[in-house]
Amino acid sequence: MKIRPISYRTASEYINKYHRHHKAPQGQKFAIGIYQDDVLHGVATAGRPVSRKLDDGTTCEITRVCTDGTNNACSMLYGACCRIDKAMGYSRIITYTLISENGASLKASNFTNDGEAGGTHWTGERDRGQQIPNEMKTRWIRYLEPPKEKEK
Repeated sequence: MKIRPISYRTASEYINKYHRHHKAPQGQKFAIGIYQDDVLHGVATAGRPVSRKLDDGTTCEITRVCTDGTNNACSMLYGACCRIDKAMGYSRIITYTLISENGASLKASNFTNDGEAGGTHWTGERDRGQQIPNEMKTRWIRYLEPPKEKEK
């Protein structure tokens, strides 16, 4: 299987058609697809962190990964996102799963469980009535370079 860059439109169409519980994200820094011959088996999108607290200019968020179930496709997409982000100068990557998901592909890609995060739904002005699962998330993190010590 090969990783190739894809357009935002191609990634969004694939996600909207196949993702189990989310629509395509709004915007991105990049999108990639995983192909065998000319058959697209999955996509990943990455962009700025959704959480304003984590949007520090050195953190990138993998906003969606969606595959057709092809073996190792998720792990390959996560790994490729990490290599691309590192080449772009990011020092860490975050992503989220539903609390009910085990994160096997993330563990295989050297991500660390950073604990429970977020809420069960959007609130306030950002609530647009999206049909999303009503459960907490797990944040996963991978450092592309060692975290810097905090100054005293």
